[in-house]
Amino acid sequence: MALMPVADALAAVLDCAAGLAEEMVALDDAHGRVLARDLAALRTQPPQPMSAMDGYAVRAADVATAPARLTVIGEIAAGRPAEQSVGPGQALRIFTGGVIPDGADTVVIQEDTVRDGDQVTITEAARHGRHIRPAGIDFTEGEVLLRAGHRLSDRDLALAAGMNHPALPVHRRPRVAMLATGDELVMPGAALGPGQIVYSNGYALRALARSEGAEVIDLGIAADTIEATRAAIARARDLCVDVLVTTGGASAGDHDLVKSSLEAEGTTIAFWKIAMRPGKPMMHGRLGPMRVIGLPGNPVSSYVCAVLFMVPLIRALSGRSESMHRRLPAVLGADLAANDQREDYLRAQLALRDDGQWLATPVDRQDSSLLARLSAAQALIVRPPFAPAAAAGSSCLILKLPE
Repeated sequence: MALMPVADALAAVLDCAAGLAEEMVALDDAHGRVLARDLAALRTQPPQPMSAMDGYAVRAADVATAPARLTVIGEIAAGRPAEQSVGPGQALRIFTGGVIPDGADTVVIQEDTVRDGDQVTITEAARHGRHIRPAGIDFTEGEVLLRAGHRLSDRDLALAAGMNHPALPVHRRPRVAMLATGDELVMPGAALGPGQIVYSNGYALRALARSEGAEVIDLGIAADTIEATRAAIARARDLCVDVLVTTGGASAGDHDLVKSSLEAEGTTIAFWKIAMRPGKPMMHGRLGPMRVIGLPGNPVSSYVCAVLFMVPLIRALSGRSESMHRRLPAVLGADLAANDQREDYLRAQLALRDDGQWLATPVDRQDSSLLARLSAAQALIVRPPFAPAAAAGSSCLILKLPE
C-alpha cells in the first residue's frame, strides 16, 4: 500500500466513532467521565437571599449614617431562618449562610459594630444590599450548566452536587485491550537472555489510555507465531472490547506477524503505513465492531502514534465534544533542516519565554528507540511534508505531550 497522509489516516481511525451507550453513575464515580446529556439545575442556588458575612441584618434606612444604635431582637444561623421580621430601629444577629429576614435589606459586618447587651451600635454606615447574596446569584432551577460531551472535572462534581444531582448520565468507558508481540520481550525485573530487551511500551500506553478515561485490559505478550498472535486477537474479540491496540510486529519482516494474523481472523485493514516519522508502519482496521490500531514496536514510534491516533479515538468513543489535539504556536529553539515527504513529529523540550511564547527545542537525538529522550520531551514539533529549512527563532506548531 502507498503511504497514507496523517490527516487521512486519522480520518479513517475516527470514521463513525461516536459516544458509547449512556449509563448512570454516582457522583463519586463520575470524575473524568463524559456527560451523555445536558445537565440542568434541579434547584436555585441560593434558594433565598443569604448573608455573605457574620454581622447584623438591618434596614439600610437605619444605618445610612453612623453611628446608629439598634435593638437586637434575635439571632439567625445557617439553616435556621428567623420567624420574626426586622422593623425600624431593630437588628437580627446573623451568621454567614443565614437567610435574610423579612424587613432587612443589608448586613453590617461584625467588625463595624459594638455590642452591649441587646443593643448594638453601628460604627460604619452601610448601603442597601451590602453583604447579601441574592437568590439565584449562582444559578437558577432549569438552567443548563454542564453540556453533553463535557469531561467532568473535580470542580464539575461540586457543581453537579449543588445542582442536586446524586447521579449523572455519562457515556460508557471505552474498553481497550493492549497486546504486545515479540519473542525478544521480557518483563521488567526479569533476567535478560541474549538479544532480549525489557518490555516498556505497554506501561506508557496503558497509562495514556487510562488517563483519557478508557478501561484497559492487558493481553500480555504474544510469541512470534501466527497461532499465538491469532489466539490473542481472538481473545480480544471474545472479550467484546471496543479497541484492540497491538504493539510490534507491524513492519514487513518475516517475524512481523500482526497484519497477517489480523487478516486471518477476519480483520479488514483500512491502511498500513503512514507518511509520518516516527511511526510509518502503523496500521488500522476493523474486526466486526472492534477497532484495531497496530502500533510500531519502537518505543517512540509506538507512543507518538498512540498520542496521535489512539487518544482521539478514545475521546470520540467516550463521547467528548472535542476529540482532536490542539496544535499550539511556538518558536523554534534550534535550526531544522528541510523535511522530506513524511510529516515529522520531533520530540522537543519547552520553555516559556518572557513574551509568553513557547520556545520548542528539539532533543539532541530523534532515534525512535530512545526512551530517555522521549521522557525528557514535553512536546512534539509538527513539520509538514516537504517543509523548508527553518532557522532558530522562526515560528512552528507543537502538540503538548501529557504531563
